[in-house]
Amino acid sequence: MTINTDRSVALSTPAAPVSTALRGASGPARQAGHAAHDAGGRRQPARLGLLASLLVLAGCGTLAPAPQNPQAPVPGEFAHARPASAAGQAADGHKAGAGNTAVTGAAAAADISWKQFFVSPALQQLIQIALDHNRDLRLAALNVERTQAAYRIQRADRLPSVNGSFQLQREPSILTGQQTSTLSLGLGITQYELDFFGRVKNLTDAALATYMATEEAQRTAQINLVAGVANAYLGLQSLDEQLALTRATLKTREESQKLTQLQYRNGAASDLDAKQADSLVYTARTTLAQLQRQRDTAYDALVLLLGQQPPAELLSVDTHENHVELEEVPAGLPSDLLTRRPDIRQAELQLRSAEANIGAARAAFFPRITLTATAGMGSSQLDDLFNHGKFIWTINPAAVLPIFDYGRNRANLDVARVDQKIAITNYEKAIQTAFSEVSDALANRRGLIEQLDAQKSLVKTEGERLELANLRYRSGVSSYFDVLDAQRSHFTAQQSLISARAEQRQNLVELYKVLGGGWK
Repeated sequence: MTINTDRSVALSTPAAPVSTALRGASGPARQAGHAAHDAGGRRQPARLGLLASLLVLAGCGTLAPAPQNPQAPVPGEFAHARPASAAGQAADGHKAGAGNTAVTGAAAAADISWKQFFVSPALQQLIQIALDHNRDLRLAALNVERTQAAYRIQRADRLPSVNGSFQLQREPSILTGQQTSTLSLGLGITQYELDFFGRVKNLTDAALATYMATEEAQRTAQINLVAGVANAYLGLQSLDEQLALTRATLKTREESQKLTQLQYRNGAASDLDAKQADSLVYTARTTLAQLQRQRDTAYDALVLLLGQQPPAELLSVDTHENHVELEEVPAGLPSDLLTRRPDIRQAELQLRSAEANIGAARAAFFPRITLTATAGMGSSQLDDLFNHGKFIWTINPAAVLPIFDYGRNRANLDVARVDQKIAITNYEKAIQTAFSEVSDALANRRGLIEQLDAQKSLVKTEGERLELANLRYRSGVSSYFDVLDAQRSHFTAQQSLISARAEQRQNLVELYKVLGGGWK
């Protein structure tokens, strides 16, 4: 027994030399050597059987805690989900536009491909461009490749590495002083760990869980990218509609301004009417400049998501009648549906990795048993190596048991346990975040439907008010101030309607995303 510098006790059997010098010997000695060789040959099957048994037993045990997910810290139902009957009526009465392809049945959002959900051909092409060229998604894919390679490296430790060797040794004979040669050729296993306590197995399981978690992170990145492109595209559509409305309004107000100025010069309109007409024109020009700035910013955001400039024809095609639609989530939907979200599966796999690391940390308290073995042919002459060479082999098991490490292994185990608690907390937080996002999307969905109904009624009412104001002004009952005020209110109501419609469509996209849709 010898004390190593790493303050651990090394228990090992004496190692035989890698090769044995074959020198000239007398006949009886040579016969005795052949007899010993034959006896060793008879014992080889038993030794090989013992070695095979050790290799089979290695890696069978584990000290990791049993995998167990904590109970989800959320209610069993979504608070703002609507009853199935009401959802069906709402879906029938509030389509986002003609040409919709509604998601039928009770299919989960995670099972609906983005090509099925987004029916606009232009939007589909933009999403495909983003999937091909977005840099964030490309980084996520590269991270998957890297963790996969790291897992393969760790997995290789579970099997012995076999190396080939050729050795030539020349040294003077102790008896005669003549130079003698020894040649050996063989295969060997170096420092292969017999994993009786599951250290290598747990490290491999942790690497596998990390690799799978990175795959889920890639799916999450794709979901966010698909939803981001869709929202940016719908935002551009809304801004284009508002720009078209503002340009038409500005043209109408400039015509009214000219008419008011003419009437003012002829004494048919007051100075207040002229100033009011000027104010409406300047307001429209200000709104037009603001919308154009917002449109340019939104376009730049879309370019960043796509990773390149979008084809002009995809943004110029009028696709306002082809919008997405998603069935209402019925009341009582179990919240465990959220476990299909990739970010929650990622958190769960990170918890599995932390649990496996606990097993590896526990195994560090037990002996680490390694095996070094070689087998091959040896001879004093190169031409006799394969014809008359001798079969030589060595086997050298070793065990290292930690005794004094000044708390290093205990600290490593404490770190692994804290990492597990962190992973549990992150898992619970991921579930709570997902539940909150879905609940908010459902609440906004219901509120936006009611808001859109009210806004449509307001636009209709303001349009009728504008017609009445024009009629009363032409009849001489009221002043032109009433007409200008009705024009302003009607324009504001139309703008709000466009914004509400865009918010409703983007809410559908958000609901699709938070339910785990978009990675297929």
